[in-house]
Amino acid sequence: MPTDRRQFLAGTAAAGALGAAPALRAQSSSPLSALFDDLVQAQLRRSPELATNLGLDTGANAELRARLSDQSPAAVAAAKAETLAELKRLEAVNRRALSPDEQVDLDALLYTRRSAADVQRFDFGGSGYGPSPYVISQQTGAYQSVPDFLDTKHRIETAGDADAYLQRLRAFGRQMDAQTGRMRADVGKGVVPPDFLLDLTIVQLEKLAVPAEQALVVRSLATRAAAKGLGERYGRDAAALYTAEVLPALQRQLAYVREVRRSATHDAGIWKAPQGEAFYAVALRANTTASMSPAEVHRFGLDQAKAITARMDALLRAQGYTKGSVGARMAALTRNPKHLFPNTAEGKRQIIALCNERLAAIKGRLPAVFERMPPYAFEVRRVPPQTEAGAAGAFAQQPSLDGTRPGLVYFNLRDSADWPRFDLVTTTYHEGLPGHQMEGGLALSNTRLPLIRKINCFSGYGEGWALYSEQLADEIGMYDDDPLGRIGYLKAQLFRANRCVVDTGLHQYRWSRERAIQYFIDAQGDTRGDAAREIDRYCANPGQACSYKIGHSTFVDIRERAKAKMGGRFDLKAFHTAVLRHGRLPLDVLRQVGERWTNGSG
Repeated sequence: MPTDRRQFLAGTAAAGALGAAPALRAQSSSPLSALFDDLVQAQLRRSPELATNLGLDTGANAELRARLSDQSPAAVAAAKAETLAELKRLEAVNRRALSPDEQVDLDALLYTRRSAADVQRFDFGGSGYGPSPYVISQQTGAYQSVPDFLDTKHRIETAGDADAYLQRLRAFGRQMDAQTGRMRADVGKGVVPPDFLLDLTIVQLEKLAVPAEQALVVRSLATRAAAKGLGERYGRDAAALYTAEVLPALQRQLAYVREVRRSATHDAGIWKAPQGEAFYAVALRANTTASMSPAEVHRFGLDQAKAITARMDALLRAQGYTKGSVGARMAALTRNPKHLFPNTAEGKRQIIALCNERLAAIKGRLPAVFERMPPYAFEVRRVPPQTEAGAAGAFAQQPSLDGTRPGLVYFNLRDSADWPRFDLVTTTYHEGLPGHQMEGGLALSNTRLPLIRKINCFSGYGEGWALYSEQLADEIGMYDDDPLGRIGYLKAQLFRANRCVVDTGLHQYRWSRERAIQYFIDAQGDTRGDAAREIDRYCANPGQACSYKIGHSTFVDIRERAKAKMGGRFDLKAFHTAVLRHGRLPLDVLRQVGERWTNGSG
């Protein structure tokens, strides 16, 4: 899940935006404050969607509520120039004048701009869970992100909010046309999504390209404006705007994607594109923040998978599953009807209810191992049906800074057979507590952290922590009366190790989609549908899937080194505070923080 970190904006430009969350204002007057304030304000203006997600589209930033990010080639070029200018300002900071905490903040920001500059050297692509070679795919593009954003993030309380929604609806059409143009330019350079990703994209575009009365972006405004007593005018205006501007842009994008599909190949990896191998190396580094080559990541995944498989073998035998490979036995366990929910509306309601119950249960145990709890509400929801065909299996969205919107965990319930009970539980801990929502909520409510540090994401840290949280759930007893749940937890660990093997297999070793899917089926017993959805995600977002296990191993290694050196002085609560107090970090910076804490100097 993505987030960012920051020092709250000072001065006139930020005063209004901060008024909603005075408790979160940073207390220090760091020499970095003015620089960080400039950086975060620029980031919010580049991404008004981020401002809304954080609840910072108020006061002096209120005009951002009526805008969406500019997706034109000119805006992309401007963002590249801004990255280099910001990097130059950060590199000019006198490091010796900073406190140890401020040096960590500077190191983290330097990494973001250097990493962004590395990615932006490639004159193609967009973004999804990380750098993507494709502007439009089943997981990238405004078409698949904006409708849900408008429906769930853009608040409707007043006529002004509804007017801003209409302006964003018009901007949505412009975004899609700009991205269609960028895709056309990328295709001209030989950067073409594989045929199976385009098939998924076409399905999703077809679901969205419907008459106004069926369109989510129209129904959302009409229903919510009427509920606030604003009458029926906004529904009519949204329908007219959608019909005149949004639907034609959707249809133009759909037509072009269909055109590209006719000549697309089935090659899955980015190696096939010009500069593809170089792009993969940069994307792998950007996502993991670890200095590992694709070959090293591949071997790491194989070694980790071997060790985890041995543990699972013993646990499965204890449950009476003794025949066949671990993958075959997990497939049998997964197919057992007693572990599955009905693939019906009621069955899916039961899944969400179970996940919310497990979220509440673990929350009660966390004060025993954490010195501070995040001051936000959290809940589990279902991925909207209109986007579940191409959405990830599960993901989290952070709460707004002021807490008016809870932290959310989404499950993709397109097919309930993809979610046996023992998979649901550990995923709830990963995406919710003590995983993404824990570390994200602690960062958002940390009054020391600059705002820019709260909103920038490092996948190696964030996903590594979430995977470490699955292990922590086992360590605090969440599976003591649930042996199948413990097997599910180890399956999740194996899954992340195998991701390192498969992602590098696809993009470095030129595996086919079919080989990658079969690898997941054989190694861990996945259903074909679940495996295919995962593989398709890696094809659209190269390198990101490797960040989980590499990050997890980094947290565990820091902890074990600290235990060995500190002996009886080691305290788990204090360790968690040490690795969480700076917010998300590149893994090499996290190792430095862990070493200083272990040595008593930080």
